[in-house]
Amino acid sequence: MVRNGWAFAFVKYSDRYASDQNAAELAKAGLWATSFVKPWEWRLGEAEAAQKGRECTIKGNISRTGERIYHLPFQQFYPKTKIDESKGERWFCTEQEAREAGWRRALR
Repeated sequence: MVRNGWAFAFVKYSDRYASDQNAAELAKAGLWATSFVKPWEWRLGEAEAAQKGRECTIKGNISRTGERIYHLPFQQFYPKTKIDESKGERWFCTEQEAREAGWRRALR
């Protein structure tokens, strides 16, 4: 179901289906053929996004070794990740935007 775009990989608990979801998203299969708010972004809630004053909630930070990594709201280190735009760190609105800019998804 995930590979066909009809279900989501819930990587908060397991990354077992993450590659299937990436394949479905790239192929624009199933749900990915249209635009929608991803469930994990919806769960973040408008209140939290408004509190931050940002529409885009994906955090792109740069590691000590210079690696560009983006964090999604439900991932383990998202709450602890701080964005310092003066160091080149930034916010993204979609995972696709982050990947196209050369950033990789955080592993946890």
